Amino acid sequence: MIKELSEFIQLAKEKAIRRIVVAAAEDEDVLIAVKRAAEEGIVVPILVGDQNKISRLARSVNFDLGNIEIIDSNDNIDSCRIAVEMVKKGNADILMKGLTKTSDLLKAVLDKQIGLSAGKLISHVAFFQSPYYHKIFCVTDVAMNIAPTLEDKVQIINNAVSACHQIGIKIPKVAVAAAVETVNPKMEATLHAARLKEMNLEGIIKGCVVDGPLAIDLAVSREAALHKGIVSDVAGDCDVILAPDIEAGNMFYKALNFLGGAASAAIIMGASAPIVLTSRSDNDKSKLLSIALAALIKN
Repeated sequence: MIKELSEFIQLAKEKAIRRIVVAAAEDEDVLIAVKRAAEEGIVVPILVGDQNKISRLARSVNFDLGNIEIIDSNDNIDSCRIAVEMVKKGNADILMKGLTKTSDLLKAVLDKQIGLSAGKLISHVAFFQSPYYHKIFCVTDVAMNIAPTLEDKVQIINNAVSACHQIGIKIPKVAVAAAVETVNPKMEATLHAARLKEMNLEGIIKGCVVDGPLAIDLAVSREAALHKGIVSDVAGDCDVILAPDIEAGNMFYKALNFLGGAASAAIIMGASAPIVLTSRSDNDKSKLLSIALAALIKN
């Protein structure tokens, strides 16, 4: 059982080194993270963006670019397209977002000609290490799908479960989160949760155990579940928390990072290659851990 996100780095070092291309690489925290990942032997970087800015920032963080491929581009949209095309053509294995808008990167990722579509829904998968929880856990989807339908949530679960399997969590426990733990016809999240649990029992959703609706306290606290009389293999021991929508998920993600003392690593699943997509407010440590996570994933 993985208890610390730093284990991603050691696991990635045991794999074959992978090529990562960064779109709009003129970002200090991104360069620090890429530098450290390269030093650890996890990745070989390719940097796309304003070469003068990249070189200046690299000097400030002691990143020797002597053997690093840099593709000069002064436009973020072009940088995104160049980076995506490199992955599409097999010249890179991992795509990473630099100092550019998520929408610009995703536009290139979803482009029908050069994009990385694998015919599946793409979703954001974020792993957390919290000082208040006994193991790492995943929160999804906090960045891609605004108001996922029931069918979307099936695919979001499948993406998260795939990520869990690839880091060694054999049968992840999925908590379908809602504001309450009872089904309320006026609360769509609870209706979705009940149906997702049924679909798991029916064998439609595989490779995991699904339970819900579960309020967050029940998802992460066995004591809270016992106090409320909830009997569940998932409660208090979940590996995945499925957010009801992007607003709830995004607020939970940022609250964990900025108020909860948690560390995080995040990628996009469902494309033809793993995508490192962290928030601009995430630090270089989070970006390094995300690179290590991506190096473990084969979509």
